[in-house]
Amino acid sequence: MRNRPTSIVPALLAIGLVGLTSAPSFAQQKNPERNVYYGETHLHTSWSFDAYAFGDTQTGPESFYQYATGKPTLHPGGYQVQITKPLDWGAVTEHAEYMGMVQEAMDPESPLRKSSPLLARAFEDGVRADGLLAFKVLSLAIAKGLPIKEFSDPAVVAPVWKRVIDIADRYNKPGKFTTFAAYEWTSTPDSKNLHRNIFFRDSKKVPQVPFTPLDSPDPRHLWSWMDQQRAAGNDLLAISHNANLSNGTMFPTEVDHTGRPIDRAWAEARLRNEPLTEMKQVKGQSETTPGLSPNDEFANYEVFVWHLLGKKGPPPSEYGSYVRQAYKDGLAMEQARGFNPYKPGVVGGSDSHVSVVPYRQKNFFGVHGTVDDTIEKRINGATVLGLNSLWVTPAGLSAVWAEENTRDALFDAMRRKETYSTSGVRIPLRFFGGWGLDAGMLKQKEWLKTAYATGVPMGSDLLQPTSKAPSFVVWAAKDPDSANLDRVQVVKGWSINGQSFEKIYDIAWAGARKPDASTGKVPAIGSTVDLTKGTYTNTIGAVELKTVWTDPDFDAALDAFYYVRVLEIPTPRWSSMQAVKLGRVPPSGSGFTAVIQERAWSSPIWYTPSAEARKASKPGLTIAELSKQGAQMLGDAQLKELLVGKTVKVRNSVTGQHFEILHGATGRRLIASVDGKAADLREVGEMMHGGDPAYEIRDGRLRTDINGSEFDVAVYRLGDKYLAARSNEFGYANYEVEPVKE
Repeated sequence: MRNRPTSIVPALLAIGLVGLTSAPSFAQQKNPERNVYYGETHLHTSWSFDAYAFGDTQTGPESFYQYATGKPTLHPGGYQVQITKPLDWGAVTEHAEYMGMVQEAMDPESPLRKSSPLLARAFEDGVRADGLLAFKVLSLAIAKGLPIKEFSDPAVVAPVWKRVIDIADRYNKPGKFTTFAAYEWTSTPDSKNLHRNIFFRDSKKVPQVPFTPLDSPDPRHLWSWMDQQRAAGNDLLAISHNANLSNGTMFPTEVDHTGRPIDRAWAEARLRNEPLTEMKQVKGQSETTPGLSPNDEFANYEVFVWHLLGKKGPPPSEYGSYVRQAYKDGLAMEQARGFNPYKPGVVGGSDSHVSVVPYRQKNFFGVHGTVDDTIEKRINGATVLGLNSLWVTPAGLSAVWAEENTRDALFDAMRRKETYSTSGVRIPLRFFGGWGLDAGMLKQKEWLKTAYATGVPMGSDLLQPTSKAPSFVVWAAKDPDSANLDRVQVVKGWSINGQSFEKIYDIAWAGARKPDASTGKVPAIGSTVDLTKGTYTNTIGAVELKTVWTDPDFDAALDAFYYVRVLEIPTPRWSSMQAVKLGRVPPSGSGFTAVIQERAWSSPIWYTPSAEARKASKPGLTIAELSKQGAQMLGDAQLKELLVGKTVKVRNSVTGQHFEILHGATGRRLIASVDGKAADLREVGEMMHGGDPAYEIRDGRLRTDINGSEFDVAVYRLGDKYLAARSNEFGYANYEVEPVKE
């Protein structure tokens, strides 16, 4: 661990703290070691119908580009706002379905008014009477497969799409500010978020009209269309986003949202077309949750629990909705099936529906039109479609390492996944991996050149695997306009016989703290936050953290991923600062706290074992092998005889852990012990059945709910032995079950 003390902040800023990694955005000369450029990948103006319905009725794409380049811009609430620091690049991603149709309906000279005057006037009247109701009606019609064909007529859509592109071209200034032709494909089956943002490399090589959910709401069809576009010379990529609102459908492992099996073709199409995913936006983060990562003390950060369009129902499924779990599932799928669909890099975005974007806690002015355009509305929890304004957070930022600030350079960087996401702050972050990277290389003047020459950057696969443990070079610095840094962590994931695991390593931190001898975790840094004033001070923390770290638990036979998370010191959330202005107590609630720690997440670096190394791994027992040996799956009556009202011992053959579980006669379970000790629920994630204490025996399975998803266990009898398999462990029978003799 190495760090710079806070006392040298002025000196570092004087010499240019970011000079090690980031040239000014106006630099024209290519930098082979690449610069970091901060941008926006997800933004709506009044040309998106939902934004118009929320009260953003006067803006267009130009409003965002003016705002992003530093000009004061009109907020839908009627006041001027200004970005705290101009962006380097960005794109407006209007919803493709019915893009600009409100404006077209109101324009007497538009193709829509000329071709369908009665429909256009009826639509205009409905929008003016109740925009939100009109949005709900249109959304329901789209969901039921009943689109208004006149609104998707190419003769009507093409002029709007061309205007979006022309505006982007007008504001594209290579070397200063880069724009892209882009849009959002907004598939929302059963209120589940399958949205993707589509980016084109060259605005002169685009289709006449976008592919929309009105053409098909199925990602497979989107990918097929993207392949066709690429074959026609129109290079493009998709960013899957906001997975936390997908209710388990963004990262499926068995079947897709239509019930079709996930196969190699599906995985390859996704990998080919979607190199990136959105980690953070105004509706929370999609990294992980306390339920999925119970041993991660920083997992409870802006966890956003809501169903799209305000649909009623139980909390959404966490499995299939978060990036870290997807990375782990991808490794398990690689081992079990030979393909891994989940290797995206990460970016951030806003999903702001006011054309202007708050990225800072101190400059938060709402994101949903006039619904949350005042402090009073926000602190009072104004809602739209059941979404409480207090839940909303400042936007994330996309950081891209590229040779220069141009479309080609930025697009290439996104394609190779040399990107990272921040919570809205501008933390410069470098992350390289390789074999035998020298522990002292950060002392070298040209260490970046060495890192690129001998290792791989974030978003890459480690090359030429060996039995030697990989090393990683990590460098991070504070945002000059934000808080000091608390720590840098490496998040590692791996899989064994269908079970996935994770571990978080503190690898660099501020101050003289010492890691706990048993857990390796570094104690909390403390806090300078004063909630009575809504302030903090930078009297703790570091301005720079860097180290070369080698994995101490490396197993050459196991697939793994590594990514970096950088945490700032605690600071007050926007809701705390604005509550103080109203003379109120700072609010806190489900999914958000009064004090937060801003952060950055790198794209991962992946390790894939060689074929020879895989052979050293002990193969697990599969259901298929059990069947070949003559094992019989128990039916309902046999399961009840084995389990109900009794205590069984369960051994996890992967981890070696032992559990004692009592299945009560009333459908409740009690985990009595783990390895002979009283059970700690944080330890039971990889047992035969963790999760909700309720259970049910149905259709030959022991079923229960875990973090919003139903999983089941099948039990097999082989001679006098009982063996069990969990439904989320990819066909492995990892559990030995033994009744406790009374």
